[in-house]
Amino acid sequence: MNLKEKIKKIKAEKNAVILAHYYQRPEIQEMADYVGDSLGLSQKAAETDADIIVFAGVHFMAETAKILNPKKIVVLPDLNAGCSLADSCPPYLFKNFIEKHPDHIVITYVNCSAEIKAMTDIVCTSSNALKIVESIPKDRPIIFAPDKNLGKYIMKQTGREMLLWDGSCIVHEAFCIDKLVELHKKYPDAIIIAHPESEEHILKTASYIGSTSGMINYVKKYPQKKFIVATEAGILHKMQQEVPHTVLIPAPAEEDNTCACSECSYMKINTLQKLYDCLYKESPQIDIDPAIREKALIPIQRMLELSK
Repeated sequence: MNLKEKIKKIKAEKNAVILAHYYQRPEIQEMADYVGDSLGLSQKAAETDADIIVFAGVHFMAETAKILNPKKIVVLPDLNAGCSLADSCPPYLFKNFIEKHPDHIVITYVNCSAEIKAMTDIVCTSSNALKIVESIPKDRPIIFAPDKNLGKYIMKQTGREMLLWDGSCIVHEAFCIDKLVELHKKYPDAIIIAHPESEEHILKTASYIGSTSGMINYVKKYPQKKFIVATEAGILHKMQQEVPHTVLIPAPAEEDNTCACSECSYMKINTLQKLYDCLYKESPQIDIDPAIREKALIPIQRMLELSK
């Protein structure tokens, strides 16, 4: 058997489910039972009846699955699959930050560690951040962490002042506005769409701003158009499957690299071989301190309830 056949066989034998983010390698997306954004993946993790959850994504995503499924085995193909945005918010610094503002409701973007979620009132994703912020009474001040770019975008959309943590995603901050303008001159009929983790000057060029799933749904509405896509380039695989005859162009990054686009090195750490190995060995497993897990579960459940 080839590697893909082996994965299918062992997945069936162990009653495992493979969840993959849109930014994963195409061959991993092809093996997944579900491919989606952080909200969709959280929802699937909450409802699965599998004994083993293989999370083809990054560490905070697998942690979220474990928080929702403490009695299930949750494995990550490579424990080094981290997140620059999550790393930008160390728990001990964030604890000091929120203690200085005890009257604030704490909303954290799902791209953070379990420790940060445990200090949170409600979690959000880019799909539901606007809805969740708007659910908070207007007389309650808000701390929004860790993504300052998403926070600024939500503030602009709602007119709501929020106290922002100074964190960001290096992938979404890598887009080069000068190269983007030049690319748009080359394809003047292309529509620019962007993820709200991008910097404000990139968002100003976009005709549509939304989560990864939102961007895919937007492109499906206008399959006759061309699109310049400003998010991690892994999304183009699923997007192209949904609109096979649509021209999709990755937005250019600041630095020259192999694809002239913005890629997350953490997302690309996972491979098919690692996927098979973690299923076979049931390792590396995600373990979370029970006290932290119990606290982190509350804001995640609040998010899932609001997202129904």
